[in-house]
This record gives sequence, C-alpha cells and structure tokens, in this order.
Amino acid sequence: MAATTHDTYRPFPGQPLGPDSLTWRLFGDQRMLLVGMRAGLLQTMHPAIGQALKDHDSTYFQGPMKRILRSLPQILGVVYDADARGTAARVRDYHRDLKGELPGGGRYSALNPEVFYWPHATFFEMQLAWREHFGKPLSEARKERLFQESRQWFSLYGVSATGTPATYAEFTDYWQQTVTEVLEPNAIARATFNRTKSGIFGPSPYKYLPELLWRPLSDTQFDGMAWVLRGTFPEVLRDRMGLGWTAAEELRLRAIGAGIQHTFGRLPVQARLLPQARQAWRREKNEPTRVLAG
Repeated sequence: MAATTHDTYRPFPGQPLGPDSLTWRLFGDQRMLLVGMRAGLLQTMHPAIGQALKDHDSTYFQGPMKRILRSLPQILGVVYDADARGTAARVRDYHRDLKGELPGGGRYSALNPEVFYWPHATFFEMQLAWREHFGKPLSEARKERLFQESRQWFSLYGVSATGTPATYAEFTDYWQQTVTEVLEPNAIARATFNRTKSGIFGPSPYKYLPELLWRPLSDTQFDGMAWVLRGTFPEVLRDRMGLGWTAAEELRLRAIGAGIQHTFGRLPVQARLLPQARQAWRREKNEPTRVLAG
C-alpha cells in the first residue's frame, strides 16, 4: 500500500488504489457526471484521438456524451473493480490496434504515451472540475495528493509514462499547453454547441418510453448539459470557438452549483456515489464515512 502522511502520497506503480485513497472518495461521486460531457469533448479535440475515433469508432458522430457513458464504467473499474489490474489491461488492449495516419501527415497510435495519457488527464482533471463547480474546491495539498494517486492509477495500464507530468505543478503546465496549443475544434465540438438536429442521443433506450416522448426529453437534457459544458469549458477554447458566456450565465451556473453542493451535503455518503463505487465500498466491508466536506 502506498505510504501516506496527511496529504503527502508516494505512488506505488502497479498497485491498485483502495478505500484509503482520495480518488475513491471523489471519482465515484455522482456529480462527476455533470462534467462527463466536458471530459469526453476535450478528449475528442486531441487531433490523434479525434482521428482514431473517426477511423475506428462507428458512433463517432453521436457525440462525446455517448462515448463517455460507454467508456466510463470501464474507467471506473480501473479504480473500483476487485481485479483493477485486469480491467486496466483490457482497457489498454482495446487500444492496441487503433493506429492510422493524421490528415496533416504523420501517424498516430493510441498507445503512444502522449496520446494515451490525455484521456487519463481529463479523468483526473474532471475530479477537480466537479469540486470547483458543484462542490467545495480542493486545497493545493489535496490536489497534489490526488494527482500522485492518478499516477499510480495510470501505471495499471502498463503503458509508458515517458514525458508525462510528475507533480501537480507540472500537470497544470501540461494541461494549459495541451488546451492552448494541441486541442483543435472539430466536427464533434462544433456539433455539440450548434445542434442542428433532434435526437442527438439516439433512439430511446427504454421500452416503456416511446420515441415520441424520448426525443424531446433527451433533446432538452442534451441542451442543458451543453449549457453546463459551455460554462465549465476552458476559457481559451470557449474564446477560440466564439462561444458566448455572459456574466448573468456565470452567476446562474454558480447558483446552481451552490444548490447542488448544499443538496449533496445533506445526503448520506452512500447516496452520493455511483453504483459501481457503492458496490466497491461494500465489497471492502468499509463505509466511506470520512469524506471531504462538500
């Protein structure tokens, strides 16, 4: 088990995280879903990842939310599954054959450390994002601990970490550089913020909910999530894409965030968790009673 003293943390490569980790308390919180579309879109805006999805994923044009909902249970499994190493190996192996050519020249491989690390970076950062917008922001010490845990989590994939950040300070530089200099607006990004068709979430997934009702409900849900995405999107990308965001909208988002934080703060800890995380705590015969406020 990794050594911990207060908020210091020394990652142990190849060792799964457990209920003593900060990640177990944050990554399984239901509020993470509020920034799920954001993480998915940031992933697809990486040129190599966007091209890999276009070349190898038939659901590419169904949008980032569909992709994040499909992949999130597997990523949660790398944190919460009893066989976290096995889950991580399967996730890695899904990407072995994702190779091809970039439109501007050169080749990409999903297992290239630079490419494979970016989705992981968004999964780490989404924990900070939901706390920032819908909970209580983490202290710098907690951010450093959470980041070091993310390095241990990444090691489970068995992919080289060459060139990836080693400290939270390095991560913030890496994040800013990637967002500013690497990510590119693409068809998915434009379609997300400029929806021109109904039914972007696809057909109704429920037998009891007919298409006639599902389509307007899902469209309304998508529009609400796209609004939250616009408000939580990195400002530099919002400006590059010409996305408006007013002071009144910012106040509204903050008010919604405060209301969500207040509501979740009143819930029992188990009620805050996604089912996968809740089951993991029960499996460990442990109750997450010591949680961070907010």
